[in-house]
Amino acid sequence: MATYAIGDIQGCYDSLMELLGSIGFDAANDRLWLVGDLVNRGTQSLAVLRFVSGLGPRAVTVLGNHDIHLLMVASGMTRKRGGDTFDDVLDAPDRDELLGWLRRQPLLHAEDGHVMVHAGVLPQWTLPQAVALSRETEARLAGPGYLEFFAELYGNDPVAWDPALAGHARARFVVNVFTRMRLVDRAGNLNFSHKGALDRAPAGFVPWFDSPLRARIDSSILFGHWSALGLVERPGVLGLDTGCVWGRQLTAYRLEDGRRFSIDCAVQSEMEPD
Repeated sequence: MATYAIGDIQGCYDSLMELLGSIGFDAANDRLWLVGDLVNRGTQSLAVLRFVSGLGPRAVTVLGNHDIHLLMVASGMTRKRGGDTFDDVLDAPDRDELLGWLRRQPLLHAEDGHVMVHAGVLPQWTLPQAVALSRETEARLAGPGYLEFFAELYGNDPVAWDPALAGHARARFVVNVFTRMRLVDRAGNLNFSHKGALDRAPAGFVPWFDSPLRARIDSSILFGHWSALGLVERPGVLGLDTGCVWGRQLTAYRLEDGRRFSIDCAVQSEMEPD
């Protein structure tokens, strides 16, 4: 049995099938870890959701910002954006089943010395803190009162962690960390405006994984979300968003031996990464 962690798919079903074929993925014995953003920008979001949800416990996925956005649009809490390409999901006869499955996915998954999130782990958080915060927020996302939370979900505030944060503000911050974070300053404040390469980052901000505030986490953190960086390798950190939807690559990482596999992708979107 092998476990493969795969970068942002974003509706690129054909590329996912090509990658799984190239690595000899066996759905009966192997497992997939998916770093989020299953949908949007690519043209086959519905096929991706049906495939991944159909794998049952053989697939573990965490929520990404595009997955959250699909849920927000489907619930009527926000409007579609110009580059959104998930009408196939919204119009599908099994949309409610698929959206319900998606809403119940975690923000963080930790297992056997690996931690998987979409965007990152706040530098100041220890692993037990991150796990606890993810679980309390996942309960809001998956619970019967999720529409009330969705009504307060979008927004950039607060930009700094405070253990005294409560209610929707606390949960919004946690969701933003796990699904949107890229840059932090020396005080740990988040910046949500920059999406590109590091040489154009605003002064005083660094990637979350390079922050001097980082608490020691004795696990390898796997993440996606930042396609402008491509493959990221730092001690204890591996970024797997290699920009498939933008015509670059889709990458898998085998947890058991650290081997990486990539296939080239056709361009599916001309929109700016977000």
